[in-house]
Amino acid sequence: MGRISNFFKEVATEGKKVDWPSREQTINYTILVIGISLGVALLLGLLDAIFFRILIR
Repeated sequence: MGRISNFFKEVATEGKKVDWPSREQTINYTILVIGISLGVALLLGLLDAIFFRILIR
């Protein structure tokens, strides 16, 4: 039991050393990731539609 509690104490100590991003940075990065994901989804959907039409004819 001592090893487990020691592990979590060390995790908490290391967590305090982390340079966490600000709220604004987190929001900006989240918007960026969602935007890129939507862009890739649209591109893949477009390519899928094009290849579907080519292969079905």
